[in-house]
Amino acid sequence: MQLCANKLDKKDFFGKSDPFLVFYRSNEDGTFTICHKTEVVKNTLNPVWQPFSIPVRALCNGDYDRTVKIDVYDWDRDGSHDFIGEFTTSYRELSKAQNQFTVYEVLNPRKKCKKKKYVNSGTVTLLSFSVDSEFTFVDYIKGGTQLNFTVAIDFTASNGNPLQPTSLHYMSPYQLSAYAMALKAVGEIIQDYDSDKLFPAYGFGAKLPPEGRISHQFPLNNNDEDPNCAGIEGVLESYLESLRTVQLYGPTYFAPVINQVARAAAKISDGSQYYVLLIITDGVISDMTQTKEAIVSASSLPMSIIIVGVGPAMFEAMEELDGDDVRVSFRGRYAERDIVQFVPFRDYVDRSGNQVLSMARLAKDVLAEIPEQLLSYMRTRDIQPRPPPTTNPSLTPTPGQPSEA
Repeated sequence: MQLCANKLDKKDFFGKSDPFLVFYRSNEDGTFTICHKTEVVKNTLNPVWQPFSIPVRALCNGDYDRTVKIDVYDWDRDGSHDFIGEFTTSYRELSKAQNQFTVYEVLNPRKKCKKKKYVNSGTVTLLSFSVDSEFTFVDYIKGGTQLNFTVAIDFTASNGNPLQPTSLHYMSPYQLSAYAMALKAVGEIIQDYDSDKLFPAYGFGAKLPPEGRISHQFPLNNNDEDPNCAGIEGVLESYLESLRTVQLYGPTYFAPVINQVARAAAKISDGSQYYVLLIITDGVISDMTQTKEAIVSASSLPMSIIIVGVGPAMFEAMEELDGDDVRVSFRGRYAERDIVQFVPFRDYVDRSGNQVLSMARLAKDVLAEIPEQLLSYMRTRDIQPRPPPTTNPSLTPTPGQPSEA
């Protein structure tokens, strides 16, 4: 929306007022909560404020008739802003006014009580108002968007001999390894969004039998033609079988498996598929430059990358790939979107040894960014969710309720 004001009260002894608006949402108990402040327009009694957006839920919490109070202030450098006046409206009233200029009288209750001839302290005019619908992650899932889940597991020698209890790959009869816990925690949630429950699963950094060839993207099920495993349990079985047959080696390369998934994602651009690659690793990455290039290229595709770090290593390189603070770049080209989420598994291990709790904590944080990353791809490509299939058209929910005013 955009607003302007006319003939506001002059509050400054020298010069005119410096007006700004404060929007308040009314609460059930009669109190008000600030939900937006405009910028200050200096030295004028007839300000025009910049257009701004505010979520409908912030403005009225979904109640279109709830009172919205707007205060007009004169800005002061010391923070003791002078109250000019106020007026009230509602989301419904604002939305009705979107095709016409609506003028609100700005009233100062104290002035009104003191002065018999008081009319108002100026007026505020609604110049423009529009509502955009934003779709949610659930709208896309209801419309049939599938998450394609791929797993890549680190088989480099730095993980330690899988037969020794000190190894990060060691499978005790009594508890899962850190790799297996990370895989189950993330995979068991994501698999519910994938209809066929078939997951490509790869290992990297190992020597393969019989000739000892080093591979950075070998299928865990030993089937080059079809690397799919049936469900997370199938991935776990293939992972354990690979530990028995391959030789842990190195170095640690991420780029080959990222590019492998990116090639599949590049074939789908209609929003029907979204790819999630889970990389589980013990640390130091050997192809940082190539990995950055792969991430920058993949950032324009329907794809997200989750990296779970296991073990005690320092993970500075992984933090850099995460891109939360500084967007990943390669030769001056920046990633189109933030598509990488990194978490160190040790931050989620329950001190009492409760594996279920550890896995739940990990899954919650690891998957937190996936919905927004999916939405960011759909928004940049202007892809809307398909209507959910229904047998009764009257029961079809409307995706994307108004969310921006």
